[in-house]
Amino acid sequence: MAIRFFDILFSGLAIAALSPLLAPIIIVLLSTGEGKVFFRQERVGKGMKTFRLLKFATMLENSPNIGSGTITTKNDPRILPVGKLLRKTKINELPQLLNIFLGDMSIVGPRPLTKETFSFYPSQTQSSISLVRPGLSGMGSIIFRNEEDIIQTQGNAKEFYASEIAPYKGELEKWYVSRANIIIYFVLIILTAWVVVFSKSKIVWKIFKSLPKPPSSLIADLGFE
Repeated sequence: MAIRFFDILFSGLAIAALSPLLAPIIIVLLSTGEGKVFFRQERVGKGMKTFRLLKFATMLENSPNIGSGTITTKNDPRILPVGKLLRKTKINELPQLLNIFLGDMSIVGPRPLTKETFSFYPSQTQSSISLVRPGLSGMGSIIFRNEEDIIQTQGNAKEFYASEIAPYKGELEKWYVSRANIIIYFVLIILTAWVVVFSKSKIVWKIFKSLPKPPSSLIADLGFE
C-alpha cells in the first residue's frame, strides 16, 4: 500500500509539473515524422493481464512489423529523427506517468514487455515477475540501460535477446520481486536518476552486491565488477 501511495503521489505531481513541457513536444511530434504523438502498445502487466502502455512516438508506426520487430537497436533505422533525442533523454517514457497514476504500472518494477519478449522468459520467471506491477524503471532497466547499444553489436538481434539478455534480465527482475520494499523502491528511483546523468556509472554493483552475476557474454557490456 505504501508503494502504491507514493506511485500516485509522485506520478500526479510529475504530471502537473511537467505539463508545460508536454505541449511543445506534442507540437514537434505533430509537425515531424508521421505526425503521431503517442505510441500505444499492449504490454504484459501484473497477474499477466495486458494493458496499453503509452509513450511518445519515436519510431515508424509500423515498426513492430519491420526489421527486428519489438527488439530495438542503437541507430535503428525505424527511429524517427526527433525520436533519437526523446529516447536518449528518456523523455519518450513520460506518458507512462499516466499508466502509473491509473494503476497499470509502478514507478519501480520489472519492465513491462510485449507478449513476444515476455515469452522469452522461462515460465517460472514469468510467474514471479507477474506478482508485482511493472515499472517505469527498475533493476532490469538500470542494469540494461545501454541495451540498444549491446544488441547493435549482434548479427541477429532477436536471437541474442532471447538467448543472452532475456534469461539474465529475468533473473534481475526476480531478484527485485523477492526483495521489493519501500526502501529499495526509493533507492532505485535515486539510482535511475543517477545513471541517466552518469550513464557509465557502476555504482549499482557496489550498492547491491547480491545481484545475480551476468553471464560471460554480458560482463563487459554491463560494467560488472
